[in-house]
Parts: sequence; structure tokens; C-alpha cells
Amino acid sequence: MLPRYEKTIKRPVSLNGVGLHHGVRASIRICPASAGTGIVFQRTDLDNFEIPATWEHVARVSYATSLMREGVLLSTTEHLLSMFSAMGVDNARVEIDNLEVPIADGSSKPFVDLLAEAGLEEQSRERSYLKIAVPIEVVEGVKRVSITPAESFSVRCLTDFGHSLAGVQQMQLEITPGRYSTEIAPARTFGFERDLEQLRDMGLIRGATLENAICFGEDEVLNPGGLRFPDECCRHKVLDLIGDLALLGRPVVGAVVAEHAGHAMHAALVKRIMSDPSCYELVSVEELTSEPLATATA
Repeated sequence: MLPRYEKTIKRPVSLNGVGLHHGVRASIRICPASAGTGIVFQRTDLDNFEIPATWEHVARVSYATSLMREGVLLSTTEHLLSMFSAMGVDNARVEIDNLEVPIADGSSKPFVDLLAEAGLEEQSRERSYLKIAVPIEVVEGVKRVSITPAESFSVRCLTDFGHSLAGVQQMQLEITPGRYSTEIAPARTFGFERDLEQLRDMGLIRGATLENAICFGEDEVLNPGGLRFPDECCRHKVLDLIGDLALLGRPVVGAVVAEHAGHAMHAALVKRIMSDPSCYELVSVEELTSEPLATATA
């Protein structure tokens, strides 16, 4: 059953590490926040400058999702935002002392573990859900991402990276905290040995190691422990998708289909949704569980 009230964390928790792309060391401290705050990042190295985690502040969406406000950048936010969204955290302040969220082990499991340490606290404000009212689709060649009206939040993902161990993969599931924590959160970010030199020339993956990313060689996984799931790449793409959709600012009720998509396509879908108020309705749990709502075309 969908939660009726907003939630925050009970107590502050911390994590530190290196950023995947910039390679800088950073510490984050996740703190409780009052109802209606949303997820807000605070750059403690810049006089607590605030960057709300909303679609209006999306800056770069090539190999990670970065936010920017008034020229202040925050990079690689998607794994932490994915955890907040899927695990039901509506309000939190994230103090961070550098320009990139630590990559941890390349998945969102360390953030799920932090949440277990912090605990969840129900607040007095009723949750507002963003219910998709009409089908919406973004297409670019073979890449496609769409969302259609539904009674819950579900994802179907198809990937194909043209590799013997990362070829055609697909999965579909309804996103719940339990399923996310076991089936999606442990899936790590990944790359291919054939692309490493090019990415480094672009100024990316400066902090990447086999401790925080999967690396596929020509016909093998270079990480000593191998894969956590045979379809880990597809699962990680679901993780990223959930994090990017979190920038809608409210929990989503709709069915998402992503085929060969990535951060840029996800961001385009979010912008398409938010640029047209007829695409969605903001509803309470009572409205979701009562009679079907009339769509914008009714």
C-alpha cells in the first residue's frame, strides 16, 4: 500500500569517498528535513549553498546526472536520488563538501544501508503523488523511453551493449522498497575496457577503480568478484532511471518503458512531463485508491 504521509530520516548519517568522474574526495551527511522540503543538497564548502534536487536544476546528463544552480555544480546525483525515491524518503538535507557525490561501490546499496542506520520517520503532511494522465514518449533513433497511466510505479527496461556478457538484457518490475533494496540497489555502474582511454581523454572516470565499477574486458569481467547479477547492466540502468525520475520532485504513479535509453533521454522525459500540466495530476493516496480519475482527455 502506498504511504499516506511524507517521510524523512530519524537521525543524521554520513558517508565519504571519491567521486567517479571528477575523482575528488567528498563527504556527505544526510540529515532530517521538515515536511515539504523535498531533497535539498547543501554545499558546505560554499557557505551551505543550496541546490534543490528538482528538474529545473538539471545541468549535465551525459555520463551522469548533474545539478547546477547559479553556476554551482553538483555531479553524479542519480544513485543517491534513486535510493531516496525508491525507499520512500520525501524530505532530507544532504550536506556535501565537494562537487561530486561519492560513488561508494558503484551501486546504491551503501545508501540503502545508510537509510537502515538512519531509520525512517513519518511526518504529518500528506504525500502528493504525480499520477501520469496521458501517454508520453521520447524517441531518438533506436532509443526510446515512455510513461503511461497506471495504478503504481513500474519499470520495464531493455538494454544491449553489444558485448558477450552485456548483450540483450531486459527486466520488468513494480518498484517497491523491498524489491528495490534486493533486486536493484546492489547493481553497479559499469564500463568497457575498449572505452576507457576515450573517457579519460574527456576528463571522466578519474575516480574509477574495480572497487567502484564493473569493467568488461573483451570477453570477461575484469573485477575479481565477477558480476552480482547476470543482468547487472540492465538492473543498473533501472537504478539510474529511478534516480533521474526522482527529479520530478514527487513520487510517480505510472508505467515506464526504457529501451536503450540513458540519462539524456530520462531528462528529456522529465522535462516533457513537467512542461505540460495536462500530462499529470497531483493526487493523494485517497484519490489513488478511490474511483479512477478522469484523464486530461476525458
